[in-house]
Amino acid sequence: MNKIVLIALVTFLGFSAQAQTKKNKNLKYTTEVNGNCEQCKKRIEKAAFSVPGVKSASWDISTHQLVVILNEEKSSTVDLNNAVAKVGHDTKDVKATEADYDNLHSCCKYVRE
Repeated sequence: MNKIVLIALVTFLGFSAQAQTKKNKNLKYTTEVNGNCEQCKKRIEKAAFSVPGVKSASWDISTHQLVVILNEEKSSTVDLNNAVAKVGHDTKDVKATEADYDNLHSCCKYVRE
């Protein structure tokens, strides 16, 4: 009888431990985004937050690094890069169209590669 109770207890604890496992779907993603000023910072971060699943976004003016925490189940890094390029800023992976770049304010126009 004690063995049956012990087996039931171990089985129950095993299933409980499995149910506690948390799957982390969030990705910390960093990419380079061209820009110059505070207006660029606001525009880039707003574009990043427009992508579903973005939990945080911060662009550093001096290093041009955009750091994003993104839920991979809701969108991808490609979606993020496309959204930033759509507002006129080139990323390392996606270049903005000429029309989108031309819509930038004169102080926001950076040297394109």
